[in-house]
Amino acid sequence: MALTDIEKSFLYDYSLQLLQQDMLTNQLFGSSSVGQSLRSLVLGGPVRAATFTNPFEEAISGQLRGDASAVRQASRNVGEAASMMGVARTEMATIVDALNDMEDMIDKINTGELDGTSAVVQSDFDALRDKITGTISAADFNGIAVLDSTQWGTDQIDANGNVYIQSSKNGGFNITFHSVDTPSSGVAWTDLTGADLGASGTRATQLGYVQSLQSEMSAILDVYEGKEDSLQSQQLNLESQAQLLDQAAQLRKPSDPDYSLEQLLADLVARTTGTIYDGSG
Repeated sequence: MALTDIEKSFLYDYSLQLLQQDMLTNQLFGSSSVGQSLRSLVLGGPVRAATFTNPFEEAISGQLRGDASAVRQASRNVGEAASMMGVARTEMATIVDALNDMEDMIDKINTGELDGTSAVVQSDFDALRDKITGTISAADFNGIAVLDSTQWGTDQIDANGNVYIQSSKNGGFNITFHSVDTPSSGVAWTDLTGADLGASGTRATQLGYVQSLQSEMSAILDVYEGKEDSLQSQQLNLESQAQLLDQAAQLRKPSDPDYSLEQLLADLVARTTGTIYDGSG
């Protein structure tokens, strides 16, 4: 009997599918290089199948990975700056504590609890001063003196106490340290002397020196604490940016960079003939 147009169309489409399947199957399992690669995948042979890459996607993801690496390095640099500022803050706290002890010593002399003419008391006062000057000269981060301006003017820190921090691919900023060895108040550390504690007049002068230095050093300590907190926050922000760039690079990366020609052809055959279970519906 004669076939209807629908039956003819069905037979044509089905025959075409069979032809395509036959061509793909022959290509897969024949003696071609593709078939050899497939057999190497199945049997574990030494020949590895060629893989596809998307040059555009690889370029974009590569750029994003490069950007992530640069931002992460900037984060590390800013973290180093925060650590440097943390060293300065810690040493400044030591100096402020020593000045507080000196003021307390003078107060106790004034109230009669200590004898200002005592060589021991005067020696203790001088020891606190020496502790301060020793702290200033020894405050160091990876070879960078952070408080002593006599050690500045190097490749790492300039004569004004500036240290350059590379915080991006195109630039950075300076963090600045105070020359604590030469207080701006005009009072020198050498002005502090225990020998002046014996007389009320010179002792009052010493108290004025200590309080002046206290005020200045406490202000510097506050500045360093604020800078350290700010740098730590900036470091975390940069690290977050780097993570976002990593995620973006992963998204732009081809979903399966090892998707081989054999896998592509096998998928085409399976798509044409159907599978026991198709997860896509």
